[in-house]
Amino acid sequence: MRFITQRRRFTDLSEQEVLALAISSEEDDARIYRMYAERLRPDFPDSARVFDGMAAEEDEHRHRLIEMHRRRFGEVIPLIRREHVAGYYARRPVWLVENLGLERIREEAAAMERDAERFYLAAAKRSSDADTRKLLGDLAAAEAGHQDSAEELQAAHLDEDTKAQENRSAHRQFVLTWVQPGLAGLMDGSVSTLAPIFAVAFATHDTWTTFLVGLAASVGAGISMGFTEAASDDGQLSGRGSPIKRGVASGVMTTVGGLGHALPYLIPDFWTATTIAFVVVFIELWAIAWIQNKFMETPMLRAAFQVVLGGALVFAAGVLIGSG
Repeated sequence: MRFITQRRRFTDLSEQEVLALAISSEEDDARIYRMYAERLRPDFPDSARVFDGMAAEEDEHRHRLIEMHRRRFGEVIPLIRREHVAGYYARRPVWLVENLGLERIREEAAAMERDAERFYLAAAKRSSDADTRKLLGDLAAAEAGHQDSAEELQAAHLDEDTKAQENRSAHRQFVLTWVQPGLAGLMDGSVSTLAPIFAVAFATHDTWTTFLVGLAASVGAGISMGFTEAASDDGQLSGRGSPIKRGVASGVMTTVGGLGHALPYLIPDFWTATTIAFVVVFIELWAIAWIQNKFMETPMLRAAFQVVLGGALVFAAGVLIGSG
C-alpha cells in the first residue's frame, strides 16, 4: 500500500480557492483566539476580553470574505485549508502554546497576524492576475488592520496597571508551577547525592562503579521526587498549578542535579574525574543560590551561605565516610 501526501502549490490555486483558503484561515484563527480567551479568563479576565475582541474581528472579516465569495462564485465554498497548501503559514497546535503563560500567548497572537500579512503580501507580488493581486492585497491590509485592532483592544481593556498586575500574576504562577518545584528538585539532586557518590568514589577509587551509583541515585531520586511532588498537591486550593507540570519539573531537575557530578566519573582517571566533579558541584551550588535570589527573592548572601555551606557539609560527610 502506498501513502501519497500531496499539497497544492499556492500558485496553482484559482481565485475561488484562494478566497476559500482565506475564509477557512480566518475561521481557524477566530477559534484559536477564543481558546486563548477561555484559557486566560479565570486568571486574566482583561486579557481574555482582548482575545474575545480579536476573535470577533476575525469573524467580521470572515463574513466579509464569505459575502465576496457569494457575489463572485456562489454559495458553495470549496473545502481547502492551510494544511492543504504547500508553503502556506502554519499555526502551532494550541496546546503547545496555551500552557506557556500569558506573555507567550500574546507573542503568539502577534506572530499569527504578522505571518498572515507577510504571506498575503508575498502572494500578491507573485500573482499576474489583477483581480487576484487586488484580492491578496486586500487580505494583507486586513491582516495589518488586525494588528492595529489588537493594539486598540489592548489599550481599551489593558491599562498599564492592569497589564502590570496580570504580568505579576503570570510570573507568580510560573514560579509556583515550574521554578519552585524545579529548584527543590535541583537542590535535592545536587545535595542529597553528594554523600553517596563521593563516599563510593573515595571508598573504591573505581570511577565506573562511582558513575553507576551516581546514575542510579540520580534517576531514582528524580522518579521519587517527581511522583512525590505530583501526588502531594493537586493545585486546586494552593493555586500552584498542574501537578503533572510540577512533578516533571521536580523530577527532571532532581535527575539533572545528581547527574551533574556523576557524569565526570565516566573519565577513567580517578583524580581527574573527582576534580571535575568538585568543580561541577561548586557551579551547581552557586546556580541554586542564583535561582533563589532571582526568582524566590532570597538575599544572595543568605542563599549562598545556606546552599554552599549545606552542600559543603554533605560533601565532606561523603568524603569522610568513603575514606574511612
